[in-house]
Amino acid sequence: MRVLETTESTRSRMSSQRSRDTGVELALRRALHASGLRYRVHRRPLKGVRREADIVFGPAKVAVFVDGCFWHGCPEHATWPKRNSAFWREKIEKNRARDRNTDLRLEEAGWATVRVWEHESAIEAAVRVASIVKARRPGRSRPVEST
Repeated sequence: MRVLETTESTRSRMSSQRSRDTGVELALRRALHASGLRYRVHRRPLKGVRREADIVFGPAKVAVFVDGCFWHGCPEHATWPKRNSAFWREKIEKNRARDRNTDLRLEEAGWATVRVWEHESAIEAAVRVASIVKARRPGRSRPVEST
């Protein structure tokens, strides 16, 4: 077992990071709901595959993943820690490889995957997701009336 040299403040900060229901994820879900779309949260799109999507549109077969810039190695915002750099680089690269594998497995099963970075505007991401969902279930989309 590898023991990491880390400070208590770093350990506390990293362990308190939310893995679900983050602010970005909640904002995206609110925007999708406001646009009239209904979905499931934190579901496994494929039985027997231990990968959970943040938002799932079952009938349209669209899985949405909200990825954190640090944990998934955002090309714009990723930073490589100086302390325990080999450990973190390996961990983040494994996350990236798992993400690619997840996308491939879902695609092979007829699913569309949408990756949303935490730095993206929730409104813009919701528009992108909605267009994909509506395109994949053309007979079911109808305009949403505003009040």
